[in-house]
Amino acid sequence: MNNAFCVNKRGPDRAVPIHNNRRSGRKQMRLPNEQSRRPGKLLRPWDVAATPLELALARGHRWLAMLEYGKLKNLTENVALEGVDNSYVSRMVNLTTLAPDIVEAILEDTLPDHLTLFDLAVDPPALWEEQRLRIW
Repeated sequence: MNNAFCVNKRGPDRAVPIHNNRRSGRKQMRLPNEQSRRPGKLLRPWDVAATPLELALARGHRWLAMLEYGKLKNLTENVALEGVDNSYVSRMVNLTTLAPDIVEAILEDTLPDHLTLFDLAVDPPALWEEQRLRIW
């Protein structure tokens, strides 16, 4: 890495180039070479932490699958099991109705920066085309 080093009145200084970007609505700072955590090796999918949107989508699909396979009688039973709010569970399950290209954008982290989990999970339109118009 090409770092600038200088000495001033306060002592030695080192300038390190960083990249500022937004990921799922959160600001994130990273070094230019993100692979520096594993020198000489490619970055693996599990080396990168899941975004809050990815986790919410996974929870929604897991809870819906538990309901469909009879492991839960209803979503209220899941509220007691997980120790979360009823509205939270229903919002996460709402994410399972999103259009495939929107789900892909969540997983690839390519959604517009202004979009939040609340925007996606609360009262999503039933038609995929209406969902797309709401987002893009």
